[in-house]
Parts: sequence; C-alpha cells; structure tokens
Amino acid sequence: MITLVLGGDVNLHGRAAPAFGQLEPLFKGADVRFVNLEGPFDAAMAEMLTSAGVDVVSCANDASHPTATLSVLDHAGIAHCGAGADLDAAHAPAVVERSGKKVAFLAYTSLRLPGQVARPDAPGVAQAFATTAYQPDPRIAEIPGRPPLVRTAPVPEHLDRLVADVKRAKAAHDHVVVSMHWGLPGAELAEYQVTYGRAAIDAGADLVAGHGPRTIQAVEVHRGRPILYSLGSLLADRPDGLLAGCMFGDEPRLELIPVRRTADGECRPLAGEDADRVLRYVAEISAPRAARVTVQAGIASVAVGL
Repeated sequence: MITLVLGGDVNLHGRAAPAFGQLEPLFKGADVRFVNLEGPFDAAMAEMLTSAGVDVVSCANDASHPTATLSVLDHAGIAHCGAGADLDAAHAPAVVERSGKKVAFLAYTSLRLPGQVARPDAPGVAQAFATTAYQPDPRIAEIPGRPPLVRTAPVPEHLDRLVADVKRAKAAHDHVVVSMHWGLPGAELAEYQVTYGRAAIDAGADLVAGHGPRTIQAVEVHRGRPILYSLGSLLADRPDGLLAGCMFGDEPRLELIPVRRTADGECRPLAGEDADRVLRYVAEISAPRAARVTVQAGIASVAVGL
C-alpha cells in the first residue's frame, strides 16, 4: 500500500517560510507528496518545499525560465515532470519508489502561451491543448441573441501523445498519476477536460489530478479510478482548495480534506462546519459524474476501485 497526498496550485513568490506549517501532520502521514508549482522559483522557495516534505511537483504551466527552475529542483532533490530541456524531457515521467513500488507522475498543460511549449530542440512544457468552437443555441430561431454553446475537444496529436505516454509509464511502473493544468473558473467543466481525463484512465492511469481554474471542481470515478478535475488552490491567489489523500493497493481509497489560505499567507486545513460546507459542495457537483462522496467530520470519502 502506498499513500499519496496531492495538492493544487502553489505559488511561493512572496510567501513566508512556514506557509505549509499547519499542513505538516497531513503531509507527514503520506509516502509521497505532490503539488503543482507555479510562478518564479528560487532556492529559498525550494527549501519551503523540502521542509514540507514535498517529493514531486508538476512544472507544466509557468515555463518562463524552465531550465533555471528545473536546475533548482534538481539541486533540492525534488522530482519534477511536465517541463524539460526538450520535448522528450518534458514528456518524461518523474518516478518515486516507495516500499518496492514505483509511482510515475506525468504532467501536461492546456493553459499556455505558444512560446512556452517544449520542442524537439528547445525547452518548455508538455502541452495537452484543445480546440474551441461555438455552436448556435438550439433555440436561436425562437429567441434571437441567445449565447452560443462552447464546444471544446483535445488536439488529436496531443491526445495521442498523452495516451502513449501513459501506456509507456504504466508498462514500466506500478502506478501512474497524471497531472493536468486546465479548465476555467467555476464548477462547469469544459468538454476537453472530460475527454483527456477519461482517456488517461483508459490508457492505464490510476489517478488524474487537475488544477488551474483556482476553484474546486467535481470528482469523477471512471472505470473505478478517480479524476479530480480541480483541486483548486493550495498556496495561490484563491483561498480554497482540496488536499487529496489516495491509497494505491489492493483496497484503494480516496479522501478529500478542504484547505484555506489565511490572510497571512499560510495554508490550513478546515474543520467543523466550514469543512463540511466545502465538502458538501464537492459532493453536490460530483454526484452527476458517477462519484459517491460521503462527508463526515471534515473529511470526504470517495468510493473508488473496480
């Protein structure tokens, strides 16, 4: 059995050193700790991550200076995925071994500037982009001016590469986690999120962890495995997020704990009615997506497993 704790967006620029302090008991109870890293990064920020026990980060978003950030992470001994010195490196998994089992982490972004994308001979991020089209509302002939429906779909070659990456990682490792930087603020999911998330599970991923909208989004259980469409913020510019505790093994488990950034920039777990209110919202938006979410004493349990 391997236990993972996964958080959402983290931007450590301007943060005080004990930003993760109140999360320490939750982090220490896990074998592997993962967050999505955003923004400029230096050695002092790396020390915050190592002090908190973070083992793996996704770098598949802010790639303004990818080689410098990756060098700092390497020096700190923090594994990373989603960005690299070239296209193949950006698509390579970060691998962590615990208790004789290997967990491979892959990371992609759907939110990027063209110049940030890795190329065969240039550094950047691994992309999983989408196309956007606008379909007239079905009642446009009756009610002029109704807003169009927004339709999105993965870029086919990006989807193919992601599926191939996952299959290759699954063949070589015991478990695969796919991190996706995607989506729009709010509870509504874009169509491409669902397509990418389910394709990753179909290819062999054990868990898909999303972030990027900075708001909490639904949980879906596809073929017995969870897709966390957005964990929200851990330490970023929105206050609320989720920590996901996932157990891989014969009896897989998934639990969610709500967290909130305080006015002084520290992140703390919620408790009591504040926690239950957030988790009841998660249960409500997840119910249409075949996820059974049970809320009790500030923790949500999600039914997973085949």
